[in-house]
Amino acid sequence: MIDHVVTQALEGDALHAAEIAELFQAPLFSRESALILAASRRLAELASQGQAEVHAQVGLNVAPCPNNCAFCSFAAVNGVFRESRELSVAQAVARARQFEQDGANAIFIMATADYDFGKFIEMGREIKRNLDPGTVLVANVGDFDLAEAERLKAAGFTGVYHALRLGEGRDTGIAPELRLATMRHAREAGLSLGTCLEPVGPEHTVAELVEKTLVTRDASPAYSGAARRISIPGTDLSRHGMVSEARMAHLLAVVRLALPHSVPGNCTHEPNVLGAAAGANLLWAESGSNPRDTHAETEQQRGLTVADCRNILREAEWRVLEGPSRFYTRTIPERVTAG
Repeated sequence: MIDHVVTQALEGDALHAAEIAELFQAPLFSRESALILAASRRLAELASQGQAEVHAQVGLNVAPCPNNCAFCSFAAVNGVFRESRELSVAQAVARARQFEQDGANAIFIMATADYDFGKFIEMGREIKRNLDPGTVLVANVGDFDLAEAERLKAAGFTGVYHALRLGEGRDTGIAPELRLATMRHAREAGLSLGTCLEPVGPEHTVAELVEKTLVTRDASPAYSGAARRISIPGTDLSRHGMVSEARMAHLLAVVRLALPHSVPGNCTHEPNVLGAAAGANLLWAESGSNPRDTHAETEQQRGLTVADCRNILREAEWRVLEGPSRFYTRTIPERVTAG
């Protein structure tokens, strides 16, 4: 049966929820899992014309965030960051320019959910002004309405990252409807949307994984994929432990097969060779704040450089794109033939 489902995915047929669930449940290191990983890699190569990308994120601030996402180091309830700290405009511009010079295909600007939106717009506008005109700028910010989405577009952002996270409304203080509305507003404003199945933990059921995978498919994203939850020491969710990179490779492969051929990108986070080999053609370098890190400057701890990510992709036999992101600009065929 799994052979049939994989063939359907390669041929471009939309998989049903039960079929996606079957793929998720295939035992690791089995023949079926190997088939899923191989098919994911083939489809990822075809959908992106064999090229992978490295995006880079500049975190603007750390602060005790009132939304209290249990998996996040910024959550006030987790007590990791008790005081607010922000990059200056000059610091943020310098980091974005460095990422551009290092060869990042897109630059993400991230802030906590309660970061002043007007300040974020001004920061983005100034960063954009100091980058090459063709550099793709992406916003990773809290929820916003349509008018605010249009302001992001006018400020020079090409797209946004936003997701309906696993456990949304249960492990977070954010209503799922608000997250979905923000994703809709981004599309209505003409912003490309990146999203992901995240943050995956051992406690998440197959039903939850399927549900959120279908949400990412319905969002018509520039990319999807899967990212694991990184345990923040001492927090409630840390008692569950973490999903292995081997398991995450299987999960991201299933997501790739569940998404349309028109979606060129398939991500995993944090970067690793096994995930890239299984079909992840998008990795992130990071600087500044990081919701999975307990250090205010993630490049000193968890965050990887652009060179690190490019090396991981090459170790997984990917060709890394030179120049601005093609995932966010969709200069890729809408359908591919897997043969």
